[in-house]
Amino acid sequence: MSVPLEPFPPRLSAAVLCDLLNTYLNVQQVQEVYNTYLYSAEAHDGQSRKSGEPYIFHPLAVAYILGQMHSDTQTLCAALLHDVIEDTDTNKEKLGNLFGEKVAELVDGVSKLSSIDFKTREQAQAASFQKMILAMSHDIRVIILKLADRLHNMRTLGAMSATARQRIARETLEIYAPIANRLGMNMVCSELEDLCFAMLYPWRYRVLEHAVQKMYRKRADIIVQMHTTFKELIVQSNVTAQLSKQHKHYYGIYEKMRHKKEHTSTDKRKTFLQVTHVCALRIITESLDDCYRVLGIVHGHYKPMCERFKDYIAIPKVNGYQSLHTVLFSPHGLLIEIQIRTALMHDVAEKGIMLQGFSSSQPATDEWLHSLLEIQKNASDSQEFLEQVKTDLFPDEVYVFTPAGKIIQLPKGATAIDFAYAIHSELGNHCIATKIDNQYAARSTQLVSGQTVEVLTAPWSQPNPSWLNFAVSGRANTHIRHFLKTLEHDDAIKLGQRMLDRDLAIYALSVETLTQEQCTHLLSTFKIERFETLLADIGLGNRMALIVARQFDPKRDMSFDVETDKNNPLIIKGTEGILVTFSRCCCPIPGDDIVGFISAGRGILIHLASCKHIYNYRHNPEKLLAVEWELGIEGEFLVDIHLEVRDQRGILGKIAIALADMDSNIQHVSNENSESGYSTIKFCIAVQNRIHLATIMRHLRRLDGVNRIQRSKN
Repeated sequence: MSVPLEPFPPRLSAAVLCDLLNTYLNVQQVQEVYNTYLYSAEAHDGQSRKSGEPYIFHPLAVAYILGQMHSDTQTLCAALLHDVIEDTDTNKEKLGNLFGEKVAELVDGVSKLSSIDFKTREQAQAASFQKMILAMSHDIRVIILKLADRLHNMRTLGAMSATARQRIARETLEIYAPIANRLGMNMVCSELEDLCFAMLYPWRYRVLEHAVQKMYRKRADIIVQMHTTFKELIVQSNVTAQLSKQHKHYYGIYEKMRHKKEHTSTDKRKTFLQVTHVCALRIITESLDDCYRVLGIVHGHYKPMCERFKDYIAIPKVNGYQSLHTVLFSPHGLLIEIQIRTALMHDVAEKGIMLQGFSSSQPATDEWLHSLLEIQKNASDSQEFLEQVKTDLFPDEVYVFTPAGKIIQLPKGATAIDFAYAIHSELGNHCIATKIDNQYAARSTQLVSGQTVEVLTAPWSQPNPSWLNFAVSGRANTHIRHFLKTLEHDDAIKLGQRMLDRDLAIYALSVETLTQEQCTHLLSTFKIERFETLLADIGLGNRMALIVARQFDPKRDMSFDVETDKNNPLIIKGTEGILVTFSRCCCPIPGDDIVGFISAGRGILIHLASCKHIYNYRHNPEKLLAVEWELGIEGEFLVDIHLEVRDQRGILGKIAIALADMDSNIQHVSNENSESGYSTIKFCIAVQNRIHLATIMRHLRRLDGVNRIQRSKN
């Protein structure tokens, strides 16, 4: 059960707020806050909330929540003013003149973008969230203010429509509660999660609430007895400590039940009692040494579950949380979960960033903010940014070590490539393999807490689109996407220039020989600002090079001339980058008769001239492109071969050894059994050209057990 901030007084007013502020602010500061309240009340005069109450009650409530957190004067003033830019005629400049630039920046940071028209609500929300995150990177108080605002909105969500309640609750659960957790604000996080749970799943919430209350009533005597036992043990050891019961909040129990159901190896549903069979106690000590002394005391009295012990003091969580966690077997049939920490650690666990005086001095917080700025810089739009931030907000972490012993915190499920990018973007970009606990491992290997990871790099290595299939962290994903987009743009320009040169040759021209006047003519005709953009459009297949070239002879017939195209093929070098793709349907290799198809947004797709898909393109002949292999082309190209073999032991290994001896790598293999004593094995292998493939097939055909071999050509 969550332990939220103290509830509001029966009737919240400016006087009640001032009484609260008098407990930690001086008279002049309280007066400043009261004067701000008067301005806000006048600005919102005549406005009402959905519930019908005067609008000023909302900013007043947000300020009261921040007052409970002992926020500073500027944050309190910003809380009282946080909606005036959105909902009144007041602008940021006026607020700056009246209340100072800092207050105006805070208010602007939490204000939605209203000056831009967005196509969808999702785009508007993502853009406003991105704006808030950027403001937060300059002043952490922006997100503190937003969390207090969202907390009061969730407390009073009942007046909204059912659709709005669901949408706001889901957004809060996906974004704002995880942010509160990431900043260590456990009290705010727990209350937000429970409020969202009650709003999204009201029936489940009521059933769980009833079960929890019933459980605590039944276990009351046992919990008191356990509390007394541990208190006596600690007193006998001359350690000063405070003991208290720890209550799990409803959403935490619900998630634990759901997690058990989704990750169990059977279909049997996990019951409420199976995930709440633990009696939880928290022990607050006076010093760090006392934490470990108490741990020894409780382990000496009851046997611990080794796999459930966690030392978050030696290795803190990513949000700064520190505590010792252990689970003990008790004679009462219950497991006893013990959390041991100092008073300061407890304050950090409950209030998080609020204890830092908004200085953002905690290294983990600084690192996270820096990571958000990197994601924002490399994201293509606000919606992609929001999705990557959501990825980084997952509460579970993996803790691994560098060879020098530095702890690196990564999201659950992170792979070796996430580790590389967590160290440095260039290390990730040039990663070729890793060593995990001194053993070579692939970049896609999932990491486990406690492992030591070393990154191996090579100057020629660069990100591949397949990396996105196993990269988990937002930082790794955004860096990979950014690199690929940059690479794609550069490749598009180079390919576009080659394609345009091919068609300009008809007029004895080339891109290099075009005059400034001719370039300006093309840009004006196609309404493009930069010549590189025109070349990139051609390379991506968004604009036909033939159409661009024929602007120099407008009277010429614009129809597609097949014979002219065949006499002027584009030479395929194999080094064009990601915008020349060798189709997997027919797997063309050097020496094959090939044809290109210009695909919008994807560049050129290379097919065998005999590929059946080419016939599907006949209604767009202008998009077919004559291409030829460069003489002496080098590299590896994928091709599929099918082998019919006798069902005998060791045949697959024999074929694999033969392929290795023939300098061919196996990319993929699959087996189809038959009832006739033969099996069909499908290999995807890397070859250099048709001659290399023919040599491999002749060699495999002579192997004992191989009945038939053929190349798959769609």
